[in-house]
Amino acid sequence: MPLPSALAAPNRYRFRATWTFAVTPDVLYACLEIPEDYPSWWPQVREARRVGADSGTFRIRSLLPYELVFTAHDASRDPLARTLEMTMGGDLEGWARWTVLPYGRTGSQARFEQDVEVRKPLMRRFAIPARPLFLANHAWMMRAGRRGLRTRLEAGADRI
Repeated sequence: MPLPSALAAPNRYRFRATWTFAVTPDVLYACLEIPEDYPSWWPQVREARRVGADSGTFRIRSLLPYELVFTAHDASRDPLARTLEMTMGGDLEGWARWTVLPYGRTGSQARFEQDVEVRKPLMRRFAIPARPLFLANHAWMMRAGRRGLRTRLEAGADRI
């Protein structure tokens, strides 16, 4: 009998989230394509700093008392398809992608997908017993990100 995925690969996480907003897809994409602005609307993104034309470093922390630091490299940036994809290395290794789609008549939808392996030693040590806490921590972070982005967009992200 095969092991459940969390036991077979306890340090691997796959996430998906879908956020809807009352702005056009172009406005939403314009906001998401500037990662160094994420800390202004996403409280758990403590720092996002560009270090090259297509790369940057991120420092994130949610409710649990640990930070994750990683470097992100643009893997794909397609304004026509409204997709942003990055590869990640450091405390997290893998990839993440935003896909922005029309939603309803005038709104938009941001689809977030992530497939990562945690490299941070503390998280690896507690991979199995703390997995539910790590998942809840990520869910909290994503809810706060959605709220922060909604507030940012309602404040006039069309002027970004």
